[in-house]
Amino acid sequence: MEKNCKNCILVLGDFMVDHYLWGTVNRISPEAPVPVVHVKTETFNLGGAGNVVNNLLAFGCAVSAGGMVGKDKDGDFILDELRKNNVNTDAFLKKGDYQTIKKCRIIAEHNHVVRFDRETISDISELEEELLLGKLNGKLDQFDCIILSDYGKGLLTNRLCQKIINKCLEMKIPVIVDPKGSDYSKYFGATLVTPNKKEASRAAKIDIIDDESLKSAGIKLLTDLNLDYVVITLSKDGMALFNKNGMEKIPAIARDVYDVTGAGDTVIAGLAYSFSNNISLRHGCEFANKAAAIVVGQVGPATATIKEIEEFNYINNVYPEKIIERRKLGKIVEQYRENSKKIVFTNGCFDIIHAGHVFYLKEARKFGDVLIIGLNSDSSVKILKGESRPIFDQNERASVLSALQMIDHIVIFSEETPQNLIDEIIPDVLVKGGDYVKEEIVGYTTVIENGGQVEVVKFVEGQSTTSVIELINSLNIRKTVDKN
Repeated sequence: MEKNCKNCILVLGDFMVDHYLWGTVNRISPEAPVPVVHVKTETFNLGGAGNVVNNLLAFGCAVSAGGMVGKDKDGDFILDELRKNNVNTDAFLKKGDYQTIKKCRIIAEHNHVVRFDRETISDISELEEELLLGKLNGKLDQFDCIILSDYGKGLLTNRLCQKIINKCLEMKIPVIVDPKGSDYSKYFGATLVTPNKKEASRAAKIDIIDDESLKSAGIKLLTDLNLDYVVITLSKDGMALFNKNGMEKIPAIARDVYDVTGAGDTVIAGLAYSFSNNISLRHGCEFANKAAAIVVGQVGPATATIKEIEEFNYINNVYPEKIIERRKLGKIVEQYRENSKKIVFTNGCFDIIHAGHVFYLKEARKFGDVLIIGLNSDSSVKILKGESRPIFDQNERASVLSALQMIDHIVIFSEETPQNLIDEIIPDVLVKGGDYVKEEIVGYTTVIENGGQVEVVKFVEGQSTTSVIELINSLNIRKTVDKN
């Protein structure tokens, strides 16, 4: 892989197969007091370090991978899946007497019933370490970031970790570690480690019971291991970021938690993505937090795309229940249809809310029972309005809109037009504010062909975000002139 673009990331670690049996439970076995699961579907996915790779691919990264697999069906599956997704697998070792790691989970109606594992747990030999290092020789400079995804299965030995970290230190390549075990000495000199609270407590030998003990543990790991950063994940309490300036807590933002499987993989992938794009670690943690929040809202191994993260709505919303994730939109609309509710849709940037917006939205709400707002994301506002816009980011704009009584739901979209969103909702009434010819409104054909109606509401004269900005600018100019 030639390093001719950003986001070239190498993942080294314990790769495994995640095998899922999905079914339902209707009775208890007559043979023992256990549920009988009627299996309906079966899936196979990349697990462990492979799930880190999947998350990076979802972010649009160019990925290379290295690890150990056996000469068996599961080992072939891992390599085939990686290559199918254009992941470079040159740094893999294939060993005849090695059992490729496989975890099988039985899930009934979103609930884990049982898990059973097949695996080999033993440190690779010095010869195998040298073979793997040889595969990386002269290639490390291709990468913007390297992830060591350690599941404690034996690939990432002390000697291998230290050789890779020291080489990367010389080349100024960040190394991010998802650690395992209680002895973190093998990660000495890495850029960042990302333990959860329990792991950090064990590694630092400090019982984390409050913010004070949390800070002590984080600073101890940072200092003892000569790290640049430590990020301790705190489940429902978010993350704690440590650097030479001390500790900063970043709150969690998940709403619905269905499955925490792979959330740590999503976090480390999000942080690596941020490093490779020269994003500050503080913002990188926020990015990783959003990605993880999306992932834990789904059952089984999941990923989050950049688009989904951009559209993720949170940050101090006034009425957060009004602000919905796009992937949940279909179910919400379906429920309204089942209850014979008339759905009204309109869209806009709503950058600075003014009286004209309020009038227009009140009028729109009169056309039906439910008003859904499509809110342009920050990236789409820039396309439509220029680089100086929006004035307020999408979360702030959504927060203000959520306080308006006439609005039932807000969903952020990142496309230049709301056509795809309209196709998903198929509203009964499509409303547009301004001086439009109905037939030229985006979504007109979709709505009319499905038996709906399109309405135009006139804007209040002189009321617009542009006029508000011009007024503020003129007042600032006047103040400057008066001072002179």
